[in-house]
Amino acid sequence: MTGRHFSPIDMLARLVAFDTESARSNLDLIAFVEEYLSGWGVASVRIPDATGTKAALFATIGPADRGGVALSGHTDVVPVAGQAWTSDPFVLRVEGGRAYGRGAVDMKGFCALALALVPEFLARPLSTPVHLFLSYDEEVTCLGVVDGIRRFGADLPRPVAVIVGEPTGLEVADAHKSIAMFTTTITGAEAHSSRPELGASAVHGAALIAAELDRLSLDYVARGDASGRFDPPCTTIHIGCIGGGTARNILARHATLQWEVRGLPDLDPDEIPARLDRFVAENILPRFRRTFPGYGVETVLDGIVPALDAVAGSRAETLALKLAGRNRTTTAPFGTEAGHFYNAGIPTVVCGPGSIDRAHKADEYITLEELAGGEAFLRRLIDELV
Repeated sequence: MTGRHFSPIDMLARLVAFDTESARSNLDLIAFVEEYLSGWGVASVRIPDATGTKAALFATIGPADRGGVALSGHTDVVPVAGQAWTSDPFVLRVEGGRAYGRGAVDMKGFCALALALVPEFLARPLSTPVHLFLSYDEEVTCLGVVDGIRRFGADLPRPVAVIVGEPTGLEVADAHKSIAMFTTTITGAEAHSSRPELGASAVHGAALIAAELDRLSLDYVARGDASGRFDPPCTTIHIGCIGGGTARNILARHATLQWEVRGLPDLDPDEIPARLDRFVAENILPRFRRTFPGYGVETVLDGIVPALDAVAGSRAETLALKLAGRNRTTTAPFGTEAGHFYNAGIPTVVCGPGSIDRAHKADEYITLEELAGGEAFLRRLIDELV
């Protein structure tokens, strides 16, 4: 069976043309890929989310009776609103050796390469299969791979190695930090600011909590990174949003902090929220409940992206180093879906073309040279799997 041929740049243009911002559905893109794979006689499995408005896709090329090497990439992209693009972000523009478009480097470039090379994977007698795993919601939760991973070893083959093709300049990253996202909500009581003893300010409590999170962050800076591999070389705590209050002369009834922890792989995910809870119990609640017994502070975990920890000599590491022509691994400064594969006990690395420094910006691009490097990487993979 002969399907439609796409060059990598033509496939990238097709993928970029789908507006798959995380707040939108990715089903049109998934349907296109399903049809493309079907044209080559490759069956695929759609893995919908709970709402039915998004889906992941899993396909296998080669022997169906064994696990293979999974090429994993996300189909969602970050928003373009408010960014000063010089051309339509959903129309690929090739100019000056660069391909511009939303998702060009993060990470539809890698997805385009894997899909464009399907005919070449099919043309070779693979002894180890290739799995294509396209996900959703990586940019917001990294949960788009989880339902598929749960099915590994049941109705989906369990990969023996995973390469997550995020842009690393084809360096092989065998570790990255976790990301834990929290919202702390403070509930106080309104009163006139001239009589603070008649109420309890949620904003004042939020300010003290923010100061404590900053103090904790300095503690982790001092603790450092025993592995010496990460940049910055420590667990970090960041407060992204603070909100609350209605007027300057009213004690605030409500306040919120949205904050995150980017933890080294050895960090206990419960450690920092537990330390904050102790601070609140010992310092915030006794103070503010003197004037309002109902004063409350609640911290909720909104989501977590698991860390990827290094497994020296794993099949994924050995394979990716050979394909990329590297003699050592590195760490990724950003979170990825790789931690979910790692938690499932599957050897996993992060390695793909392009630079993360261009992601999430106006006029995002991947160079044609980088695409060519990624193409050569995948062709070497074919040779390894025959």
